[in-house]
Amino acid sequence: MLSLPSEDGDKFHRLGVGSITALSLIAPASFEDRRLSHELVHNASCVMDATVEHVVRTPKTLKITFFSHNLECVFEGIIFHPKPYVVHQFPKGERAFFSGKSVLEMGKWQIVQPMKISSVGSLVPIYKTPLRVDVMRRLVEKNITVENLIRDGLPEKVARELYAIHFPDFPVPLNEQQLHALKFAELYEYMRRLRLKRRYHKTSYRASGDAGRWMQTLPFELTEDQKKAITEIERDLRGEYASRRMIVGDVGSGKTMVILASVILMRPYRSILMAPTTILAAQLYEEAQKFLPDLRVALVTNATKKGSLEEYDFIIGTHALLHRSLPEAGLVMVDEQHRFGTAQRHALTKLTENDTSPHYLQFSATPIPRTQAMIDSAHIDVSLIVQTPFTKNITTRIMVKSDFPKLLDRIRSELGQNHQVLIVYPLVEQSESINYQSLDEARGYWEKNFEHVYVTHGKDKEKEAVLMAFRKSGNILLATTVVEVGISLPRLSTVVIVGAERLGLSTLHQLRGRVSRTGLQGYCYLYTNKSGRNERLESFSSCMSGFEIAALDLKFRSSGDLLEGSIQSGKKFRWADIAEDEDIVQEVKSYLDLHKD
Repeated sequence: MLSLPSEDGDKFHRLGVGSITALSLIAPASFEDRRLSHELVHNASCVMDATVEHVVRTPKTLKITFFSHNLECVFEGIIFHPKPYVVHQFPKGERAFFSGKSVLEMGKWQIVQPMKISSVGSLVPIYKTPLRVDVMRRLVEKNITVENLIRDGLPEKVARELYAIHFPDFPVPLNEQQLHALKFAELYEYMRRLRLKRRYHKTSYRASGDAGRWMQTLPFELTEDQKKAITEIERDLRGEYASRRMIVGDVGSGKTMVILASVILMRPYRSILMAPTTILAAQLYEEAQKFLPDLRVALVTNATKKGSLEEYDFIIGTHALLHRSLPEAGLVMVDEQHRFGTAQRHALTKLTENDTSPHYLQFSATPIPRTQAMIDSAHIDVSLIVQTPFTKNITTRIMVKSDFPKLLDRIRSELGQNHQVLIVYPLVEQSESINYQSLDEARGYWEKNFEHVYVTHGKDKEKEAVLMAFRKSGNILLATTVVEVGISLPRLSTVVIVGAERLGLSTLHQLRGRVSRTGLQGYCYLYTNKSGRNERLESFSSCMSGFEIAALDLKFRSSGDLLEGSIQSGKKFRWADIAEDEDIVQEVKSYLDLHKD
């Protein structure tokens, strides 16, 4: 990266940019044409080489008679409400360059608000920045050269297009090549900064377990995506550097088997897994006991007794792990990392950034678009599990108030088959600003008309106990989006999402993913009070792939900002659109891979 001139450091700081490339992304808002005019155009800028022939001052105006040498004519300039110092700019008999707006009034040409300019012959860019226009202009002239942009790492073709944006021959709108250059440079700058954040640590742990033999013992065949992810993890765990990999899978894509395969691969070293809830930790513990019968597996929650964990090969737990004395481990894994608080993530980082540098894998059930995965891969290796072991049979329908009797019939039918129903409300308590019933308002109706109705929400300290009780003996669960991720409810066949248009498509997909976990015919009802067509919900209803839905979601929401630490924070690129510019993202990724040094 080209170092910035130290004398301009404060200016770059005020602009919020840290490189010549980033400076070049601040395109001019407009241009002032300082080329000598060949003709006068009404209401357009005029630049002239002129001699001041006469000056008349009135209480509210200053009138100057000019002879324009380039236009070969005499006309009047007029300045309204002139400041005292302005008069001294027009001494009689002086020849200089002047600019102003030409106006045709009653058959006579006037130059409105003329001003003396120091030079002519160029287009002067006007920037909208915290810096004064002339200061910004000089900063750009000094720093943005084709040579500097190339030295900053950009391809020559992109560098030349960016230079032409700031120093054009003609004041024309951005063309296709220039827009491509801006997008390329913006993505390049962003992904380069991500790479600079990446740290490589030599590890003391080189895995030697045999996942292939273990997979042959399973009663089912893993999908190709699962196998590919396991192969990538194996390559990481056998390398000399501690791996940092994110495995992103759709709802029901079988991430648990990839977790267990990673434990096998890591042998003879110990593995630790942290899950966001007791329920999820318990589910993973059950699966580990079932499919890793030769390993000693421990479950650590707030409820488990404290004691030495040295004898265990695989330790599964909640954030309670952070308050225990943990034995040495070669692999640390986190399920749904974004659901842990900042302090918890920081404590976890300390587990993985010690002298021995264990490998680190994070798993997520929130699918991301391929473009996002390519960008993220500049910071952390990414594996996508797109395929699912079996196709879910879920019918998705949009419902309005008049459809409520049909919905009740469907619910009664499902309960009659010993199935369960989840109803998700947008709020816990009543709100005047949202035109939907809250959880508290609605619960009376359901509890009066149906048996075994359970209620929980995000602020509910007993939510895990409620979910466990519902899983065992409940009919209807009323909840907020607290149930969005992870919990397996084998008898759940139907989900009703109230105020569906208020949620992002990815959240809707996570909620829909709670049903049909064991091959049941599933139903997802999107309840809305909004009349008319809803393109978002219609698109969602006809699509089951979480990765396709994540790409659709990008069209309706801003992309994320990894540099600031929040993948879904809503930061939007100024030029690039990662929903539409996958080809350019791939181009930048390939270019960066080619120029790693």
